[in-house]
Amino acid sequence: MPGRIMNYSSLIKSMPIAGKDLQYASIAEFEQVEALPFSLRILLENLVRQGARGESVQDEIAAVLSRKSGTGINFYPVRVFGQDILGQVMLVDLAGMRDAVADAGGDPGRVSPKVPVDVIIDHSLQVDKWASPDARRVNLEKEYSRNGERFAFLRWCSNSFDGVRIVPPGKGIMHQLHLERIARVVWLDKAADGSVLAIPDTCVGTDSHTPMVNGLGVLGWGVGGIEAEAVMVGKPVALALPEVVGIEVRGQLRDGVLPTDLVLAITKKMRELGVVGKFVEFFGAGLDALSLGDRGMIANMAPEYGATAVYFPVDRITLDYLRMTGREAEDVALVEAYYKAQKLWRDASTPAPAFGQTVVIELDSVQPCLAGPRNPEDHIDLGSVSEAFKLHYREIARKPFDPAHRVPVTGETFTLHDGAVVIAAITSCTNTANPVNMMAAGLVARKAVARGLRTQPWVKTSLVPGSQVTAAVLEKAGLQDALDTLGFQIAGFGCTTCNGGSGPLPEPVVQAIEGNGIVATAVLSGNRNFEGRIHPNVRAAYLGSPALVVVHALTGSLTVNVTTDPIGQDREGKNVYLSDIWPSAQEIRDAVQGVYEPGIFNEKYADLFDGGQPWDALAGEGSERFDWQPESTYIRRPPYFKDLPRHPLPVSDIVGMRPLVILGDSVTTDHISPSGAISLGTPAADFLISKGVQQRDFNNYTTRRGNHDVAIRATFANIRLRNQMVPGVEGGVTRLMPEGEQMRIFEAAEVYLERQVPLVVLAGKNYGCGSSRDWAAKGVALLGVKAVIAEGFERIHRTNLVGMGVLPLQFEKGVNAQTLGLDGSETIDVLDLHDDIEVGASVRVVFRHADGHEQTVRVQVRLDTREDVEYWRHGGIMPRVWRDYLNESETTVPA
Repeated sequence: MPGRIMNYSSLIKSMPIAGKDLQYASIAEFEQVEALPFSLRILLENLVRQGARGESVQDEIAAVLSRKSGTGINFYPVRVFGQDILGQVMLVDLAGMRDAVADAGGDPGRVSPKVPVDVIIDHSLQVDKWASPDARRVNLEKEYSRNGERFAFLRWCSNSFDGVRIVPPGKGIMHQLHLERIARVVWLDKAADGSVLAIPDTCVGTDSHTPMVNGLGVLGWGVGGIEAEAVMVGKPVALALPEVVGIEVRGQLRDGVLPTDLVLAITKKMRELGVVGKFVEFFGAGLDALSLGDRGMIANMAPEYGATAVYFPVDRITLDYLRMTGREAEDVALVEAYYKAQKLWRDASTPAPAFGQTVVIELDSVQPCLAGPRNPEDHIDLGSVSEAFKLHYREIARKPFDPAHRVPVTGETFTLHDGAVVIAAITSCTNTANPVNMMAAGLVARKAVARGLRTQPWVKTSLVPGSQVTAAVLEKAGLQDALDTLGFQIAGFGCTTCNGGSGPLPEPVVQAIEGNGIVATAVLSGNRNFEGRIHPNVRAAYLGSPALVVVHALTGSLTVNVTTDPIGQDREGKNVYLSDIWPSAQEIRDAVQGVYEPGIFNEKYADLFDGGQPWDALAGEGSERFDWQPESTYIRRPPYFKDLPRHPLPVSDIVGMRPLVILGDSVTTDHISPSGAISLGTPAADFLISKGVQQRDFNNYTTRRGNHDVAIRATFANIRLRNQMVPGVEGGVTRLMPEGEQMRIFEAAEVYLERQVPLVVLAGKNYGCGSSRDWAAKGVALLGVKAVIAEGFERIHRTNLVGMGVLPLQFEKGVNAQTLGLDGSETIDVLDLHDDIEVGASVRVVFRHADGHEQTVRVQVRLDTREDVEYWRHGGIMPRVWRDYLNESETTVPA
């Protein structure tokens, strides 16, 4: 059939399955479909359904069929999936929207999600207690005591907004729960006339690792809370059709190599290749060598190499996983029938689609590794780690590594040295959702304990699985006892160390580190190790498999070459080497066999939405409007609608901007809006103290984002930020211009706001990589930043900036703050802006230097779709949606 089909309703077909007569929007009629990557087939189906309900999609469908990347299309996800930090912020904004609509004379009851929303409370847990049988209980109690006000707000949302479900604390990490239970693969949409339409399960999530569900064949990706809010209220995702990079898998992993090693190797390769903003899709017969756990891990790491999605087509392995995790037989049958009917099914004989670019991954070339000290793509072969650390030390400490540098710890018999591992954390859904990884870690522990090895006393150990199933299978396999012996008792179910929730180190260890300049390290099975994220006293963090986390807890040091040096000594004083405790692939397969079965999943997920007594104690009545408490330091009515005009103001040039910061390459959203501990001496700490909050109750930046007064003060407050306006200084400081006075960034921004001076951020390549943190854009906007000029943007952050009305501008290749000789004393004008600005337009930027000379360069406006232009013209997504609600109220005629 030709690509241009005008009567899209004719493509609605019937499919009898499991005693039901279902309808579906067929894409099998398009003759070009078999050449399309599977991820684009999902987008095509979405567009066909839009066409069937009368929307104009002819050009968009033609663009998808011809794989014309860059074309703007609208995508309507089935649902929104979130965690309690960005999910809470998203719902705070929605509650604030109700108030703003009511204050303007509109109907607040209209402000409610139009698609299902699931929020998982998983980002609030901290490891306060560890290496103890009661660690899980104590940490959950502390989580409730610190965050009860936030959790009560989320309960109010589930009672006050239709379609919002909240998973209580203590259940696991959102992405692992997504794979194991929440994702459906096929979604059944019931129409008003009683018909049922089968469609691919799709989503957007308020977490950058949402693509983990791509491993299950569910297309979804991370967005900021701002964009998720738009989807919630019925707006589409405005998407520039991505190029799709095809990854062909060949061979098998060698004995001794674990899935984490493969994932870190892929992360390095994809970051080198450059896939920012692209879809990545795996294909070929070699996919049969990758388990669903492997696929989920690979897809989870999408943001670490900048890909929007990392898609694995539905196949036999998908069905086997659905059965193993306890999905109903009729649901599994529906998935198979639907995906085969839609030409969305793959097997070993499926022809390779036509990709924009293809890459081969040879599994047998992968070696054991770590990644560090600050980025997931910093790949190091395991045998080179000890020497690599010495180079990292020189970079961090700015002096040569001295193996004799050891310092005493008050009250302890041990000393600390540079490279000491002070945190060893088995954490993150990335790894704990994979049976091979977890059984390998348990087997290493059992073999180590059998030889009499023990964890070094300066190492803080923790095991925080992504679901209760993982804990249950470790018990069932008889491996948890050995992990307990080494200090890896279950410390809870949540993100913890991977998300900056590592909790405190013992005070004597902290004093030894801070008082002697020790470069302490962490080894974790997470997906992120950005500067300042893991713990303020950890200067170098390394990602690795759970099994290697156990190994480094035994050595307690990054200076030990675990491939050649002894891991420790047994009871007889004989050296024990890695090969003595490392399990074979067959041993791991034997351990996995039989412990992962449907019954254990059904048992652990039976009470997914039941949080027990502490959760029930937070229950309250639903209401149309939230009762904001002025004295709250956690939940505040958002300020975005204050003095907002009923109609957007005309677009004009931005003139007289001052640089707030000048930053280098790969500045993460953690640098812009940190997630870890709130340190004394920061603007956020000063604010909390002024409100009577004691330091022990600060909690962390992550949990405080429902209060804009804290979150604004957190902006650019990362202790490792390097602002080139203050060379040689780390932290959230800048220079106030024209005086040149050095001060904290928040306080400088306050002065500029008082002077009505607009601000600009200057940055290098890959600006805003990392977490899909909307406060990295919200905070910037509320500080008075009108534009960010960078050499390149990470996709989610660019979208978030647009969503907050901040203009993203991109330097031409080879041009940056350094080539222009900028030091922050300049004033900057952006010219040629107007209401009808085109997608991707080029405009002039004039840099006026303090000595009077001027430079003019052209930059690209990174408004990549017409929706981007509209959102920016309105001052952001929330003002646009607010105006839409008011227009709806005005045009509604009472019955």
